[in-house]
Amino acid sequence: MTAEQLKELEDRLWEAADKLRANSGLKANEYSTPVLGLIFLRFASIRYNRIKPEIDTELKAQKNSRMQQSEAEIAIAKCGFYLPKEAQYEYLLNLPEEVDIAKALKEAMEHIEKYKPELQDSLPKDEYYKLYTAEDRNLPKSLLKIFANIPDDATGDVFGKVYEYFLSEFALAEGQGGGEFFTPISVVKLMVEIIEPYKGTIFDPACGSGGMFVQSSYFVDRRKEELHDSDTKDLMVYGAEKTSETVKLARMNLAVNGLRGEIIQANTYYEDPFDCYGKFDYVMANPPFNVDDVNLDKVKSQQRFNEYGVPQNKTKSSGKSKKEKNVNTVPNANYLWINLFATSLKSGGKAALVMANSASDARHSEADIRKNLIKSGVIGGMLTLPKNMFYTVTLPATLWFFNKNREGKEPKILFIDARNIFRQVDRAHRDFTDEQIQNIATIARLYRGENHRLTELLDKYKEQTADYEKQAVKQLKAVEKIKAEKSEGEKDIKRWEKLVDDAEKEYKALHNKQLYFETQIQWLTERFPNGVYEDVTGLCKVATLAEIEEQEWSLNPGRYVGVVIEEDGLTEEEFISEIKERHNSLNTLNSKALDLEKTISQNIKLIFQNV
Repeated sequence: MTAEQLKELEDRLWEAADKLRANSGLKANEYSTPVLGLIFLRFASIRYNRIKPEIDTELKAQKNSRMQQSEAEIAIAKCGFYLPKEAQYEYLLNLPEEVDIAKALKEAMEHIEKYKPELQDSLPKDEYYKLYTAEDRNLPKSLLKIFANIPDDATGDVFGKVYEYFLSEFALAEGQGGGEFFTPISVVKLMVEIIEPYKGTIFDPACGSGGMFVQSSYFVDRRKEELHDSDTKDLMVYGAEKTSETVKLARMNLAVNGLRGEIIQANTYYEDPFDCYGKFDYVMANPPFNVDDVNLDKVKSQQRFNEYGVPQNKTKSSGKSKKEKNVNTVPNANYLWINLFATSLKSGGKAALVMANSASDARHSEADIRKNLIKSGVIGGMLTLPKNMFYTVTLPATLWFFNKNREGKEPKILFIDARNIFRQVDRAHRDFTDEQIQNIATIARLYRGENHRLTELLDKYKEQTADYEKQAVKQLKAVEKIKAEKSEGEKDIKRWEKLVDDAEKEYKALHNKQLYFETQIQWLTERFPNGVYEDVTGLCKVATLAEIEEQEWSLNPGRYVGVVIEEDGLTEEEFISEIKERHNSLNTLNSKALDLEKTISQNIKLIFQNV
């Protein structure tokens, strides 16, 4: 989805939440279920309508054939699911007002589940009856109308975005418990662009709404186009998620994005539904941070958790209550997740995970595990994220990258400090632009020796720069032409002024885009002028085993990349003189502040005396 489409969707979500708040008995943390069901129907219909001509063509071609399939069978093969008329959004939207819409919605969901067993019991049904009150039965119809105008060309991890929106606006409990939080789409995109999951199997042991899978699918589509690869998409996804409601969400997300795979409700600490040891080509996740109540006795004997060492307290831990006093727990589950990522990979596999910054320097048993991981060569890269990238928490985070291709080779780790690379979305939130994602991913590609990828990216930026420059020049001529056509008369002048203003705004927008892509070219060429990887102070550094050992096995990128010291151009005498001047100014301001404080105090006393 474009930024404009996302903004429009958020406006509609807010409108829907307003209606739910005013006209239903639902609590704020219950808003998402009926809304997500309707958005599922809308996007399922969009996808189905897009592929319907292919379904009809195949159905016609098979007519009177002994091998003729039903419309449902053809639809499932081509689209991944079948939507009978009664389950299509337009049909539901156009039902007469007197029809029981909640019942129709429930039946629509049942039709979809009938032909898509993977969605069994995952779609909302009886929840729509909760939208009725004794006085009003119009709310389901009103919600259908709100989402009817989602554009037919809208794509992307919409369910993830909706989930993110409800987390941020209504603080849903499932998004904040146990250190869990929604992974922003731009962070997921960066993870995908660095490990590049193209063909094979992807595992997410804490899959949430399934956003990792969706972005991986979009990466494959884009890369296939770049490589002119006409092979069928060969990607199977496997997810485990503890919360039942979120499992349903992930299954809906997979369905509307045409992904093949399985989402299972499971607590990954104690359940291993996919027998994950050494099984997957790619592993991606944003697991819960800093969980300290995982039962050590249940996990310590599992190979997926103990290959590099199990996090343990110095002395046997007692539980948090009398009932749990004999339970031996891990001090922190972060390194259980880190172990799991490393052990779930096949030979040659790659992984990316989001982890709390504290894990990069954790001490005691975690430090021993980290040392073993580093020495094995499985850790390929570490990347520090900017602050305020996540909606529900401000906890700083680091991306860990694993690469089973490097096992047995001399351990080296690429460290990237991306704390100063971001776009400020609003006062409290940041994200990455698509170009920033590509620029950062290019560092990893250069490190892998894929120097042609930098050339290709620069060529793309140059084309975009030239295109916007051409459009800007054309628009500037249009501005000059409009200015030359100034009319007389008050009414005509106002109209003319508006035309000039609109034309100039369009020109500035095009010119700014031109400058933006010129800036991306400059950013890359200044840091990698020779078109190959090199360490850049304050940005990236490839550290050897000896260098990492010297830093006491820390994996904090800031320790390795260094900082850029800005040259202020002042001599020592000039610097001292400026400091003295500023110190004198500070003393003067402090003196004035004291005088002002005395004056205020005296005035307040006078006020009380006169009362």
